Formats: sequence, C-alpha cells, structure tokens
Amino acid sequence: MTTNTEEIVTASESTELLDRAKGFWEKNNKNITYISIALIILIGGYLGYKYLIQVPTEKKAQDEIFKAEMNFRSDSLQLALNGNNSTPGFLKVIKNYGGTPSGNLAKLYAGECYLQLGEFKKSIEQLESFNGGGAKQVEAKVQGMLGDANAELKNNAKAISHYQKAGSIFESDINMSSEYLFRAGMLLEIEGKNAEAIKLYQQIKEKFPRTERGYSIDKYLARLGATKS
Repeated sequence: MTTNTEEIVTASESTELLDRAKGFWEKNNKNITYISIALIILIGGYLGYKYLIQVPTEKKAQDEIFKAEMNFRSDSLQLALNGNNSTPGFLKVIKNYGGTPSGNLAKLYAGECYLQLGEFKKSIEQLESFNGGGAKQVEAKVQGMLGDANAELKNNAKAISHYQKAGSIFESDINMSSEYLFRAGMLLEIEGKNAEAIKLYQQIKEKFPRTERGYSIDKYLARLGATKS
C-alpha cells in the first residue's frame, strides 16, 4: 500500500514538473530562441571575422612590413618609411593595417626612422602610439628613443623622465640601462640639478659597475664634488 502511494505521489510530482516546464517554455520560448540565435550569430560572427578577415589581413600586413624591414636594415630610411610604387613603407602599413600586430610594430619602426632622420615631433607621435604589450625590453627602448627625441627638441624635463624610465624598466640589459641613466644625469646637470645627477651617477656606479658608463662614472662624480666610495 505504501509503495502504491509513493508511486502515485511520484507520478503526480512528475506530471506537475512537466506542466511547469511546458508552461515555462510556452511563456519564454521566443526569448530562449532569440538568445540562442544571438549566441549563434555572435560566435559565428567572431569566427568569421577571425578566420575570414583578421587572419588574412595580418598575413597581408606581415608581407608588406617585411619589405619595409629589409629597407630599414639596409639603412634606406626614407624608402623604409615612405616606400615607393613597388615597395610599401611603414607608413602605408600603419594606414592600411594599423589595427594588426604588424601595423602596431610599424609604428615603432616609423618612430625610429623619424628619429634618425631628425624629424623628432613625428618620431614622438609614432612612438607614443606604439603598444609594447608589456615587453619590458622593448618598452625600455621606446622610452629611450622618446628621451632622445625630446632632448633634441630641448624638452629636457620630458627627456629626463623618459630616460629614467628607460634606465629602470629592464635592468637586466645593463648597458642600455646605464646609458639611459647617464643621459638623464647629463641633462640634470644642464638643468643645474646637480644633486639629482649625483644620485643617478651613484646608481650607475652601484648597479652597473661593469659597463662602459660604470667604468668612467667616477670622473663625473668627482666633477660634481661627490665623494668616491
């Protein structure tokens, strides 16, 4: 008797659950369908964009920046930057593929080209738009070039700031770090901030003694009246 009662209750509960589920579906089937369709469209759209547009676009950008890089390595800076009728330059890669990784890299190259060509404002514009993606060694190089460009424009305060960042971001590269700290120190001297210059020179002496700047830093400290240690 108990078993039959339990079976009746179970059957009743199952029927109630089915009725509820049916009622829920009848009330919400349109919304559920719309959500499902939207998800399919979003996923399909993303995959379509990635494999039909994004990947082929990056491939084209890679092909074009490769030619510009070859000219850059051969010191043909104007050609690397501007290209010609048959060979694209970094500026064209930026214009046509600025949203791709290769387009971003082209900004770094363009910034360095402009720096070497003496067009310092344009160099700063390109370097500031470049995204290093967290690569510390690359970021140190960018900060150093920004320091150089600003120093050439006599924007000494900005140059000092960039040089100090360049010297501290990636200290594993001891030669690059010591060189940029030294440049910051020299500008601080020009600005009459000798105490701050001494701190940077002492930092070079302590952290990077086995570098070219480290070997010669004592004479700069002595010139400023700093006690040798």
